[in-house]
Amino acid sequence: MGDVSVQEMIFPFIGGLGIFLFGIKYMGDGLQKSAGDKLREILDRFTTNPFMGVLAGIVVTVLIQTSTGTTVLTIGLVNAGFMTLRQAIGVIMGANIGTTVTAFIIGIDISAYALPIIAVGTLLLFFFKNNRINYLGQVFFGFGALFYGLELMGEGMKPLRTLDTFQELTVSMSEIPLLGVLVGTIFTVIVQSSSATIGILQSLHAEGAIELAAALPVLFGDNIGTTITAVIAAIGASVAAKRAAATHVIFNLVGATLFLILLPPFTSLISWMQEVLALEPKMTIAFAHGTFNITNTIIQFPFIALLAVLVTKIVPGEDQVIDYKPKHLDPIFIAQSPSVAINQAKQETLRMGELAVQGLQETRDYVNTNSGKHSEMAYQFEHAINDLDKKITNYLVQISSTSITEADSTLHSSIVNIVRDIERIGDHFENVLELNEYKLTNKVIITEDAMQDLNEMLDLTISTVSQALEAFEKMDDELADAVMAKENEIDNMEKVYRKNHILRLNKGICNGTAGIVFVDMISNLERIGDHASNVAQEVKNNH
Repeated sequence: MGDVSVQEMIFPFIGGLGIFLFGIKYMGDGLQKSAGDKLREILDRFTTNPFMGVLAGIVVTVLIQTSTGTTVLTIGLVNAGFMTLRQAIGVIMGANIGTTVTAFIIGIDISAYALPIIAVGTLLLFFFKNNRINYLGQVFFGFGALFYGLELMGEGMKPLRTLDTFQELTVSMSEIPLLGVLVGTIFTVIVQSSSATIGILQSLHAEGAIELAAALPVLFGDNIGTTITAVIAAIGASVAAKRAAATHVIFNLVGATLFLILLPPFTSLISWMQEVLALEPKMTIAFAHGTFNITNTIIQFPFIALLAVLVTKIVPGEDQVIDYKPKHLDPIFIAQSPSVAINQAKQETLRMGELAVQGLQETRDYVNTNSGKHSEMAYQFEHAINDLDKKITNYLVQISSTSITEADSTLHSSIVNIVRDIERIGDHFENVLELNEYKLTNKVIITEDAMQDLNEMLDLTISTVSQALEAFEKMDDELADAVMAKENEIDNMEKVYRKNHILRLNKGICNGTAGIVFVDMISNLERIGDHASNVAQEVKNNH
């Protein structure tokens, strides 16, 4: 070991690793915030077929610097019925290619400029009030930190060359490739970042501490390790999520196995590339990683349909997919028969209302169980409602440019209003979800009495909304009157429960924060009642 103390090796290494991981996460967060909802849109809009899915997966992963992040986003979209499993598989394959970009960035050795880059980031973060510039600062700061961390890790690893045990390990890794795969897998699982493992490999290879033949199997293992994060994300999630995670695992396992079998030719290919393109050691590893992931995708791409079937077999169960896509809005009716088209819009609006009721039920379950599964579903319903709101409104706008009868015209404007009311109901239960999240984050305790009041009001609100939809479906005046009566009941309930709450406050049974959460929740429910009553009013206007 000589004169280098263990401390001089370990401290720079673990500190550097920390800074590197922080850098990657911080950079990804900054990119994500500046791209924000565009990411969901990219994934939603461009994944028409698996090939486009692969491209979208690459783009989004490059943007947020984490294949796991992309996989998790994709899982959400599959859950929501925005995306089929086959499209999702394409995205996951693309995400794997996208991670190689990080390796290429590291390959361009700019660690000498790491500190000035951090300085630029700091400048943008602290001297500007503009959010966009702050996010850019985050990107710069993270980018610099990533290199700085790498440099520190490299410093810590320099002495490894002279360490006998380490040399023995790398020799056995090049003799027994499976060992390398294991090392890569375990390390990636521990640090939860495939980019970190690659970064370390690049540093080691650059230091001459590990040769190509030993480094390549570690890359394969790294790809297996990165799937664990998606698996963890899928625990307790929907069937669709579990399937997407399983795909990720199978895809990477198959890839690693194929390449292990083809290791000798693959190693010679990389050595050849290294010579022909005059690659630096770090770049060589990046090229190896890139070649591996791209080839893996090309090989498995034709089998996407098969993969989908296989995963469906492995993870059985009914998909609880919310169908986002409109079912009834056929544009052909607009020109042919506007009155049929108006009825189509009505059917779609009733479906949208059904989603609102389900969203309310999930919200009630979430408030009572605090289980994330319910809030996730409720948010998906809310997204679906917003989506249908746009689609139905567009459809109605197209109808309004045709000539329609007096009676149809009244119904048309009623549907326009009802769609808006249902959309608002979605917003209000979303508020309740957020209040409940606030309650959980801040460990706010709502008393049992308050919970009882809240549940009574939730039940009444849900049944009022259901009844309003039924009144709309049958255009039934009596039902509409019943809804309005219930709405009065909800209003009174809110008044009584506010009073109860003030009494509890005065007795010191509950505290202020809990009170605010409770009062905000019931006032959102009261507003949902108003919207249900508006729907009933529209029914009466049509007579």
